[in-house]
Amino acid sequence: MNINIDVESSSLAMAALASPVRLQILLWLLDPRAHFPRQRDGDLVDDGVCVGFITDKVGLSQPTVSSHMKKMSEAGLVTGKRIGNWMFYKPDRTRLEDLGLKLTCASQTDPEASNAGQLASETVS
Repeated sequence: MNINIDVESSSLAMAALASPVRLQILLWLLDPRAHFPRQRDGDLVDDGVCVGFITDKVGLSQPTVSSHMKKMSEAGLVTGKRIGNWMFYKPDRTRLEDLGLKLTCASQTDPEASNAGQLASETVS
């Protein structure tokens, strides 16, 4: 069976999502207009959500939220952008889609078909 997943980067992404707080933040960021108020600086979708709004919503300190956002950024799940004195974060939809598609394809791989091919080649040898 040949499953084409970059184990190193995928495990970083999954480790980042293993935190309920980070998973919740990511889910909010995927639909920012439904979960955050309008911002004075930057568009919620195009520029991302201000870390101050994320901090208010999640109810944690700003340094703690920044640490969570850094972990997700390092895992490639979100991208950050500085506008003025604030950081704005949005999901990396391409990365999330790629990870999701690879996991979906891997879950749909038929191990019996792979095993049958291996047995056929062993029989011929």
